[in-house]
Amino acid sequence: MASTFRLPRFIRIGNALTNLLLRRGIKMGTNTLLTVAGRKSGVPRTTPVTIIEHDGRRYVQSPFGDVDWVRNLRAAGTATLTRGRQAETVSATELTPEEAAPVLKGALKMAPAMIRSYYDVTADSSLEEIANEAPRHPTFELVSVVGAASASR
Repeated sequence: MASTFRLPRFIRIGNALTNLLLRRGIKMGTNTLLTVAGRKSGVPRTTPVTIIEHDGRRYVQSPFGDVDWVRNLRAAGTATLTRGRQAETVSATELTPEEAAPVLKGALKMAPAMIRSYYDVTADSSLEEIANEAPRHPTFELVSVVGAASASR
């Protein structure tokens, strides 16, 4: 059985450090900051996420399940990706489990072991098995909003 979706303290501390470094423009692989309006308050909320590239498209998915940024992104439909002074507005479309399966399969290949422990499948699992797991790990396709892309702060 995969680990439950309770974020350990070291992940929260790591997210705070990653947030600080990404705000300063330090590249950390495919990590970027995702800012989305809170679904109840409307206040912008920022969290570090890993951008997954698959077949020339960009995605973001939640290893920890239906967390706040996922619910906020569902409600808002748009977000801002930021690294340093570079910001890009994107629209986000949640994928069906069948659409998400190949993306998750690729993500599992690059994910560290600690993150993989939150899944009941592996990169070697069939697409059908991964599609069955996909509802526990919401996945969104991100598409740049024309005219708002690459704005500077």
